[in-house]
Amino acid sequence: MSIKLQQLRHFVMVVEEGGFRAASNRANRSQAALSTSIKELEKNLGQALFESGNKSKLTPFGEICLPKVIQFLNVYSALDNDLRAAAAGQQGRVRIASVPSVAAKLIPSVLGAFCEQFPNVEVSLIDDNAAGVEARLLSGEVDLALGNSSHLEDGAIEFTPLISDPIGVVCLKDNPIASQNEGIEWQTLLQQPFIRNGTCKLLDPTPARALSEQALYSVENITSLFSVLELGIGITTLPKLAFPTNETRLVWLPLIDPPLQRQIGIFRLTERTISPQAQAFHDLCVTYLNYDE
Repeated sequence: MSIKLQQLRHFVMVVEEGGFRAASNRANRSQAALSTSIKELEKNLGQALFESGNKSKLTPFGEICLPKVIQFLNVYSALDNDLRAAAAGQQGRVRIASVPSVAAKLIPSVLGAFCEQFPNVEVSLIDDNAAGVEARLLSGEVDLALGNSSHLEDGAIEFTPLISDPIGVVCLKDNPIASQNEGIEWQTLLQQPFIRNGTCKLLDPTPARALSEQALYSVENITSLFSVLELGIGITTLPKLAFPTNETRLVWLPLIDPPLQRQIGIFRLTERTISPQAQAFHDLCVTYLNYDE
């Protein structure tokens, strides 16, 4: 016969309550049932826990057992709480990969709400380009990814659209085209030196790909791109979310011919069950970010 958890609990209750009668009330068991539970424990251990003449007094063996049993029950209780908390998403870790523009402008609102609801969950956020975000998800490095729907591997990834992000032209404020703040056609940009960046792939299915094809410069890093743009040596196209709200020297103008948008959404692997805490972050993204610009 093996030792039962309930028997250990009954043993501690008798000690804490000072006798079988009070312990039976606390355990909501009859005194006879509690006594039987203790006798079975003593039989399993091969030693008496309480003195025969004084059922509330521990034997020397009982004195040895008490702190060990209490320690075990505390560890068990902590384990039980931790596992239940993890199952409810209250503990653990969420790993997220995101394109920089989404990480900077959209995730903070979600992260604030998530941290308030799940203060003990660790969050790891990795910035990467759209292809890198997909690769990190497919490799299992992250639980969720936020990025552009143009980078998808059929069947392997489930994509939930969240927001439409319009594509526009970025140039210096003193550039003559900057006055066209209601929108600009791509043909009017052909005489401007063009700087290609990673998001210019969005132009490829349209006639505006001619801008990218004639580019004199190519800059992938977004910070370096803005530094080059501020030199006034060219213009580029960027999604609106990628344009800093506090920018003072540059301006973003909507591209109206062709009108282009990238679809931003959240990715997860189709055949992988994510943790409760990752599911909670996923659901908060859908709640907070599911709107159109």
